[in-house]
Amino acid sequence: MEKRWVYKDEPDRELVKKLSREINISEYLSRILVQRGIETFDQAKAFFRPSLSRLHDPFLMLNMDKAVNRLTDAVFNREKILIYGDYDVDGTTSVSLMYLFLKQFTDQLEFYIPDRYSEGYGISEKGINYAIEEKFTLIIALDCGVRAIDRARQAKEAGIDLIICDHHLPGKDLPDAYALLDPKQNDCNYPFKELSGCGVGFKLLEGFCQQNTIEKEKLFEFLDLVAVSIASDIVPIVGENRILAFYGLKKLNQAPSAGLKSLIEISGKKEAFNISDVVFSIGPRINAAGRLTHARESVHLLIGDSHETEAFADNLNDRNKERREFDQTITAEALEMIGELEEDKKSTVLFKKDWHKGVIGIVASRCIEYYHRPTIILTESKGKATGSARSVDGFDVHEAISECADLLEQFGGHTHAAGLTLSIDNIEKFIHRFEQVVSERILPEQLIPKVEIDVEIPLSAISFKTYNIMNQMGPFGPQNMAPVFGTKNVIVDSMPKLLKDKHIKGFLHAENSTKLFEFIGFGLADKLEQIEVGKPFHIAYHLEENNYLGNKSLILNLKDVRFDA
Repeated sequence: MEKRWVYKDEPDRELVKKLSREINISEYLSRILVQRGIETFDQAKAFFRPSLSRLHDPFLMLNMDKAVNRLTDAVFNREKILIYGDYDVDGTTSVSLMYLFLKQFTDQLEFYIPDRYSEGYGISEKGINYAIEEKFTLIIALDCGVRAIDRARQAKEAGIDLIICDHHLPGKDLPDAYALLDPKQNDCNYPFKELSGCGVGFKLLEGFCQQNTIEKEKLFEFLDLVAVSIASDIVPIVGENRILAFYGLKKLNQAPSAGLKSLIEISGKKEAFNISDVVFSIGPRINAAGRLTHARESVHLLIGDSHETEAFADNLNDRNKERREFDQTITAEALEMIGELEEDKKSTVLFKKDWHKGVIGIVASRCIEYYHRPTIILTESKGKATGSARSVDGFDVHEAISECADLLEQFGGHTHAAGLTLSIDNIEKFIHRFEQVVSERILPEQLIPKVEIDVEIPLSAISFKTYNIMNQMGPFGPQNMAPVFGTKNVIVDSMPKLLKDKHIKGFLHAENSTKLFEFIGFGLADKLEQIEVGKPFHIAYHLEENNYLGNKSLILNLKDVRFDA
């Protein structure tokens, strides 16, 4: 698939030169920093040396004092506390963090995760009924609840206080909870708006520590869980999230909690985990239980002691293998169906009644890798068509779906991902309407995958020093992605190898130099026939470190190859 190369805007030259001199790095790297809003020595120092002392005061968050006071009363009066969380990674890590920390101060704790299929997302009626039956007096809802108007009313009428820790966008009306913590609510002046659900729960516990003069180190012991939530929920790795992720990854790699340690061992990875490794290796294993059976299995793993964790981790690993098989089978079926559609379509909407509901979002993302357009995958559940939508960069799929609202029974989500439910009788009408809306709104360039290049750089500037400084810009993730370098006119002296019919690997050098650089291009086998020995071409790539049996070398991980001038 051809990609369009987009070079980031050239920042102010004088700022780039000044920063380069002040912190003694190359102008190529200082340019990347200035592009990311780091323009002064002090900003660079704070960026390269993240510090937990720079976390914001939790009491800047609206309703934090009320929430902390109520939690303190419940803990020290030995009230029954129910920790309620969503079934995804952010929800299960939130519940585990809250449970593990609070159990040091009270044994009157239980957790509750709703069933993905019978109860659905958010605070359920069944969950509140359970709290009533079991005589809980406080519910802490994590990663959900900001739109739970009816359930908040039900809890209040039953005399149960509800503290909501959420990070989703509130609706027009807010739930009448005892305390609502959500940095995205209108009147909240909390300086950082992009916390994960687990991050909001962490701030509640940080406030609890502050108020009760508890050493925060006790809380920082659980930062590995916070890092897993930040990575898996794809929140921006900037500001407070970057500090939490930095120290959370450190904990994950040096002294992980028992449950996460068992998942790391089962993944087979020996090198240190970064954000991307968490997203692709740990996150799916935690998620697999919620997708295929019940997410309480994941919480049992994350809060269990080391005697139990191995068995739970094996179970989650089996679930993940099952999930992967579903995912691969359904993706293959979906791609075959797309191949039978008209070629000039601007959207993909597919329905098959026996596809597994737990993996259709993953399948939608996979389809976009092959057919770069807004995609919705539908299956049957409880007599309705239910599905997941995924979008391409820059196109608001939620807005497009909302233009079809009269054909839907329910929908929700955000710019790049959404969920929807409709009558099976309306599927054909929806397919036509959605295609019409997308065709009218999508720009031609949005249908071509994009490679965004941070800086053009000669191979002569690539060194371990460059790599080591660049690596300190991490953790990398949304809004702080690993830099993509662009280099023109590189040459191969011998043809690259083809690996598994999909990937290419070889050595290249600059036109005016013989110094060789190893490269690998995942999924770039289609470029092989255009590469010729001695003929210059252009590359966009990540700079990475290869560590084979203790021998370290640099490798260029190619994102794309171009042959034009």
